[in-house]
Amino acid sequence: MVAVAQQDSLEAPRDLPDHRTTTVEQGPFCSARCSCGWRGPARRARSLARTDARAHVDP
Repeated sequence: MVAVAQQDSLEAPRDLPDHRTTTVEQGPFCSARCSCGWRGPARRARSLARTDARAHVDP
């Protein structure tokens, strides 16, 4: 298993400094992760993982 950290990064709004999201690739899948410990589902499309990250940071 190979993980690629910080492929994409989305900055959190200033009122949520503890939420920094990244996307991580594992094989053919990509998932969003947050500095608060949240992890999104594995996706085949990076764009969907980015959408998951945005939804987490800005519900």
